[in-house]
Amino acid sequence: MMTETPWRIRTVARRDLPEILEIENAQFPEPWSRRMLLEEITNSENRRYSAAFENGVLLGYLGVMFVLDEMHINTLGTRPEHQSRGVASSLLEEVWPAAIERGCERATLEVASSNLRAQELYRRFGFAPVGIRKNYYSRIGEDALVLWADITTRPLLDNSI
Repeated sequence: MMTETPWRIRTVARRDLPEILEIENAQFPEPWSRRMLLEEITNSENRRYSAAFENGVLLGYLGVMFVLDEMHINTLGTRPEHQSRGVASSLLEEVWPAAIERGCERATLEVASSNLRAQELYRRFGFAPVGIRKNYYSRIGEDALVLWADITTRPLLDNSI
């Protein structure tokens, strides 16, 4: 069951790109470029990008891609000063019903092998490791864990966790 949050979630718009890029650059060692993100958010056919806002500030965003009966989590980022507030959980909770509505049965993603905080978040959503992509983050020479989850059996979580 979702709890009330002080932020609202809406679809990402072009005007949100500067704030998303701030988070990308602050959070990821290999951030996406403006061009890549723009291509992603304007591809509404099989992509879905949403963001959480509080008092006009973009706190975090989530980008997913739908392929057949799978949802691939492309990116999930939260402003460092707003981490541990449940923003990422809210974004994942919000996309789950949309994935089911599109006929998705499974979800997948890659996460840096050293990113234990993200791995714990994904584990709470039913993701489990199924493989390793060697040197996935080539700029920093880090492997990625490949995680999968069954969308249809995962219960909704309490965002306050």
